[in-house]
Amino acid sequence: MKPVPIKEQKSLVNRLMDACGGAYSPETRRKYFITGPQWAAAYEGHALFHAPTRKTVGFEEVIRQYGEIGIGHWCTHDTDVIPAAAIGTAEQDKIVTRIQKALKKNDVACSMVTTETFHHAVFAASPAAESPQVREYAATRLCNTVNIGHQLGASYAVYWPGSLGYFVQGAVEETQTLKWYAEGLNAACEEDIKVAAAMGRPTLKHCMEAKPFEPQAEILLPTSDAMLGFISSGLLTHPEMVGLNPEYLHELMWGAAPRAALARALLCGKLWHFDINDGYRLKHDVDIAVGLVNPLDWLNVLVLLRSHGYNGPFNLDYKPPRTTSNHGVFKVSFPTAVDRFITLWEMAGDVLSDPIINEATDALKAGGPRAKDVHDVEAITKNHAELLTLHELIAHRLVQILIGAHRGRHYAL
Repeated sequence: MKPVPIKEQKSLVNRLMDACGGAYSPETRRKYFITGPQWAAAYEGHALFHAPTRKTVGFEEVIRQYGEIGIGHWCTHDTDVIPAAAIGTAEQDKIVTRIQKALKKNDVACSMVTTETFHHAVFAASPAAESPQVREYAATRLCNTVNIGHQLGASYAVYWPGSLGYFVQGAVEETQTLKWYAEGLNAACEEDIKVAAAMGRPTLKHCMEAKPFEPQAEILLPTSDAMLGFISSGLLTHPEMVGLNPEYLHELMWGAAPRAALARALLCGKLWHFDINDGYRLKHDVDIAVGLVNPLDWLNVLVLLRSHGYNGPFNLDYKPPRTTSNHGVFKVSFPTAVDRFITLWEMAGDVLSDPIINEATDALKAGGPRAKDVHDVEAITKNHAELLTLHELIAHRLVQILIGAHRGRHYAL
């Protein structure tokens, strides 16, 4: 095999990408509420043990590329686009104006804003630290992001309290820390009410995002269920304004079933935003693109969301692999992530309309003949025993739909 010259490598990637087929047009992609984060496209491949492998990409280029791909919405942390020292200054106003121009030029909307309260050294002890000055600064940052969100036309604000925890037990008093954290959210909601009224806009949907591990050794709000408890704890002055942004992998990381976590959020009416990616149970936050590890699980997740009419954002919160080039991020990584999501979403529609699954499900719900005596456990068991085999049949049918066997695809041996 001959080495591939540098000047021919991009064209090789482009040719093989085209040969893959199965791509949707940018116009089709825009029909779905898919959002692209600034941080995902700008990720340079660095991590705790990793040096960067890609060059820096600014927000104007990210927004331009999203527009070309057909990702109709963009979102960002405040410090993804505004240096921390420029927060709340005239420099921030200039940057926001540039973002507005880039969004308009590329027909992309800002869907969500979020505040970085985990990276800067000021948040070493979390945004709910013992120091009143740190907490005051954190609240100022949260309120500032609310203002940016309204300026950019966003509808959502997301909060990941990743540094809300500790390395050593006893270093913080958990109940007090949670009360202090609530004060920051309360300040953001109060600011939102004021700014929304002044601008004649609806208030934002404030969404909390849980993660069980990292960056602290122990996290105070590690799961979506913990956050549902926090929202209903009485600490929030506007709990009706606060919901959830579960992340698929964050739920999977601690061994949970993401679909079950989403179901609990749906029952509470708090599933407002959804970060989509993929990965592995009981491992660190690898942030692989949607459908590359657990496509069958993803199909089941989307069946649940379609059946319950979820219409919020699907946010591509993943990291293009360190092995992918800058060119590949926008030529391969993001287009294929979007296309796999769309395919799985439409497959979920096939599941919901499939006559075999529907007949099997209806039969399970109908049950067998009623026993004459409600206390006759043996008769009740016997009357339903054969029907329960349908659980495995449904699972088989889901795999058939995933691989296209329900449409006649098979392999001749």
